[in-house]
Amino acid sequence: MDTLILHHYPASPFAEKIRRVLAFKQLAYRSVIIPDVMPKPDVLALTGGYRRTPILQIGADIYCDTALICQVLEQRSAEPALYPPHLLGVSRIVAQWADSTLFWAAMAYNLQPRGAAALFAQQPPEAAKAFAADRGAMSAGMQRLRPQDATAAYRSYLRRIAHMVEEHDFLFGDQPCVADFAAYHPLWFTRVCVPTMADIFEPVPAVLEWMDRIAALGPARMEKFKAEDAITVAANAEPAPLLDDVFQDEHGIPLGSQVTVAAESFGQEPTQGTLLAATRTRYTLRREDPRAGEVHVHFPRIGYVLRKAEQ
Repeated sequence: MDTLILHHYPASPFAEKIRRVLAFKQLAYRSVIIPDVMPKPDVLALTGGYRRTPILQIGADIYCDTALICQVLEQRSAEPALYPPHLLGVSRIVAQWADSTLFWAAMAYNLQPRGAAALFAQQPPEAAKAFAADRGAMSAGMQRLRPQDATAAYRSYLRRIAHMVEEHDFLFGDQPCVADFAAYHPLWFTRVCVPTMADIFEPVPAVLEWMDRIAALGPARMEKFKAEDAITVAANAEPAPLLDDVFQDEHGIPLGSQVTVAAESFGQEPTQGTLLAATRTRYTLRREDPRAGEVHVHFPRIGYVLRKAEQ
């Protein structure tokens, strides 16, 4: 029941981040391919509402957001390290920048009309419409960069990454850390998923060489797995005992309360459950599902909003 199960789809940039981490750590996993747009009934059976990609399942424990998934994989296999001691703070800070500021600039550049046409060139027109509607719903209320502004920002960020990898094989030295994988995945989307947009890399060949080094890590051992089998795994397992971490109460909401947790911005669909833990770094909710049984759903604290559930 401690097998790693990754729920993802091939063109998901954040899933590629975790696939590269799994390769780096040489961790075997089971691969469940999920839809790239709603409905996602098998995903929601596990998460109860959260629908961003990927999610990591270990038995009846469900881990949301790649920032938390990276921490879980580091606990599973400490070497090679994602968070080397001398980079403990800066690697996380750069990873957070890459997963947010860099990501949104890259995707606004990638999915302007020329890129979107390339991405959906082999699919029927309704696929592009469904994707646009789905992501529009997920980003409701967000301030999005215009393509012109995104292009200028992306070029600047690529030059800054180039300055770092011209000096080292990876961002901070001769070994990759979590910041490398976070910075890699939106660039991977440009290069692999919308190659017609990849001319933006021409002034920064060092970035492509760095990307090649990351792509050469692994691959991890992967076994194809069905979504219904993953749900059966959860139903037949018990959530792992919680670590004896200190309860950090910032909301005046006691443990055992009915709460919701939702992302601050993109993909704000809430997950409701019983608050089991609110530590310095994460929230854990217990919830019941008719198919998956009792599961514990885990979220990172940064980037997520905890609220008392409405009665």
